[in-house]
Amino acid sequence: MKKKVDVAIIGAGSAGLYALSQVKKETDNFILINDGPYGTTCARVGCMPSKSLIHIAEYYSDRHDFEKSGIRNADKLEICIPDVLQRVRKHRDILVNYNIKKSITTLGDKALSGKAEFIDVNTLKVGDDEIHAQKIIIATGSTPVYDIAWNDFREYILTTDELFEQKDLPPTLGILGLGIIGLEIGQALSKLGIKVTCVHSKEFIGGLSDPDINKVMVSLCEKEFEMWRGGERASLEKVGDKIQMTSGKREVLVDKVLVSIGRKPNLKSLKLENIGITLDKKGMPKFNRQTMQIEDLPIYIAGDVNADRPLLHEAADEGRIAGYNVVNQQKSFKRKVPLAIVFTDPNIAFVGKEYKEIKDDVSVLIGSYDFSKQARAMLMNINKGIANLYVQKSDGKILGAQIAVPGGEHLAHQIAWAIEQELTVYQMIEFPFYHPTLEEGLYALLLDCIRKLENKKEGILEIPFL
Repeated sequence: MKKKVDVAIIGAGSAGLYALSQVKKETDNFILINDGPYGTTCARVGCMPSKSLIHIAEYYSDRHDFEKSGIRNADKLEICIPDVLQRVRKHRDILVNYNIKKSITTLGDKALSGKAEFIDVNTLKVGDDEIHAQKIIIATGSTPVYDIAWNDFREYILTTDELFEQKDLPPTLGILGLGIIGLEIGQALSKLGIKVTCVHSKEFIGGLSDPDINKVMVSLCEKEFEMWRGGERASLEKVGDKIQMTSGKREVLVDKVLVSIGRKPNLKSLKLENIGITLDKKGMPKFNRQTMQIEDLPIYIAGDVNADRPLLHEAADEGRIAGYNVVNQQKSFKRKVPLAIVFTDPNIAFVGKEYKEIKDDVSVLIGSYDFSKQARAMLMNINKGIANLYVQKSDGKILGAQIAVPGGEHLAHQIAWAIEQELTVYQMIEFPFYHPTLEEGLYALLLDCIRKLENKKEGILEIPFL
């Protein structure tokens, strides 16, 4: 079959579907091409099932505080991992099926299953079909990084895409990589009673770069599970019915290994070499972040496949931008303040400028607050962690933050909104802070910044003049 369309979207994940939402506003002459199961990475194997798992793990972990809170017989509680995983899949399937029903089933022959390959800049081959499109959006997502050397004992290796399909999990588990996903899953599984050993070649965990935050988070995590940081990359070897993980002089036998060493863009199968696109050393095409266009071609790239900001809200924005630009006169769009959250205990979050961007900048100061002293957190038995706020010395403008604190997912949003509005610490501290709340920790953080600033506000700090 040969078909001509205005727009072809390759990939029916978050970026592809948000692109489609814009395309449908201007034309019904489009096609959505998808290889593999429908449903977004987030809903199927990523943020949604992992948050369900984390929620159950935190419930179960709370039993350690029951006795001192007057709740008896906590030692009689038991966990059933198969039932936990079944519950996670139930949540996952509800979200995936809703997403498919809302976005895919109504498309009819405008949805095509198969692997797309470029023939030229306007033409795609999908099986026996040939699609000619005026504009093309690449939104093919990513897959876990995996070493083919592990194929000899593949049944002992899990990727993050496979974890939630397991009917049960073994008593011991090795985890390779303590980035955002590895740290979330490692901590959650440990809370569920699985003996976890994590190997991470870097000193910093969970994507952190601020040494103050990393030090505190490492100290907290080491109380829960074993981690080997900053050493040699782990080697894996099958020993009997176990896997031996070795890093330097350290080794351990585990039942299975979860690999969480990153994800790679799904680009290779597209055969971009057929259209002469220049690729960098990582195999990525050059594209404009404000338009999502690749070079000056009628081709756009959005979502995890471009390896820029592999987060759902960013994939959604990139899909919207690409979708708008393929059916309208092209515009450049302002990107949002960087915001990333790690759903560990306590939550890690990165907002605005990274620590590495400001660490040597003498025009920036760092405010800090220790949440072990935070009143509401203390009442909830979750008083731990630390927050650092990066502020411009000249006027108190908020630039960025790294935090590892209880309720950090909410505080991070408030900081991001302040940065988006270009607020100063003087302006933000005028907002109401209810007592007693975790948000008062943000108030204390702002106050520490103000104490360190040379320019002082006239009048009452927290209350503006009329």
